Amino acid sequence: MAHHFEVPTVDDLMRVAVDILLSDGIHINPTKGRCTEIAAATFELANPRARVSRSASRGRLFSALGELCWYLSGSNRTQDIAYYVNYYRKLDEDGVIFGGYGPRLFSFDGVNQVEYVIRTLRNTPSSRKAVIQLFDHQDVTEDHADVPCTCTLQYLLRNGCLSAITYMRSNDVFRGLPHDIFCFTMLQELIARSVGVELGPYHHMAGSLHMYDDDARELAAFVAEGWQATTRVMPAMPSGDPQAGLAHLLGVEHDLRTGMSPDGIDFGSEPYWADLGRLLGVYAVRKGPREAIERIRSEMGSDYYDCYITDRADNLDRPSRA
Repeated sequence: MAHHFEVPTVDDLMRVAVDILLSDGIHINPTKGRCTEIAAATFELANPRARVSRSASRGRLFSALGELCWYLSGSNRTQDIAYYVNYYRKLDEDGVIFGGYGPRLFSFDGVNQVEYVIRTLRNTPSSRKAVIQLFDHQDVTEDHADVPCTCTLQYLLRNGCLSAITYMRSNDVFRGLPHDIFCFTMLQELIARSVGVELGPYHHMAGSLHMYDDDARELAAFVAEGWQATTRVMPAMPSGDPQAGLAHLLGVEHDLRTGMSPDGIDFGSEPYWADLGRLLGVYAVRKGPREAIERIRSEMGSDYYDCYITDRADNLDRPSRA
């Protein structure tokens, strides 16, 4: 039985999806462990900037931003992403993540697929060929610790707005979905700005949408938080070509991840990109002092991120939570 739902925010999506999994899901035992699944799930996020969970347990802005930078840098090196998401160490194969999206986005068999999509939409706005492929035939010819869960990303430019359609063969609603929505809607907005059009809705399809038995306790805690506010969304990316701002952000991310103090970082003058860099600076303050986070907070251009910075500061003395 297929399931379709339209939601205003990622938190609404997760709550609705969990409710449907609990009521209609079937129990299966795939490679990564027992889970509850619904098949052929689709949803529409009308405003893709409502991409960050406002919940205490799923508001993983820092690790999602780190994973986005990993993708956009073109890297699949394990050490680059394990800085944000330690789980990737379990998937390491000789220093890399075989299914890492970075090389597949920007140099898949020598093709820069993101550049191809931007060029295609500029030249032929009504094109139906603006598609990025991530899962490939090579992923099933031999065993690997990790292969892409995402099959394709398609972009349609209609009525001056860029819609995105993601198809995933497999999607973990609790751990994977918050990162997937963040990264793929950010890529959608980057492409929209590169083409010079407005942001349209985001569509997401999962062949298998599931939640693992091992996450039952944390899932219960998430549901117990209740419905989150739906009025605030992430600030809009500035109009115009985003490549200079993105390049600066990736440079900031590299410097922080490789040990430079946030005090020595030039976060740039453009408020949107500088704020994203400062968020990475907050993450880099791994063990305090709290004053270092407060200094960065005082420089933020938008107060949208304040709850995430507060959460990070309040948890300095607890085990790191991205």
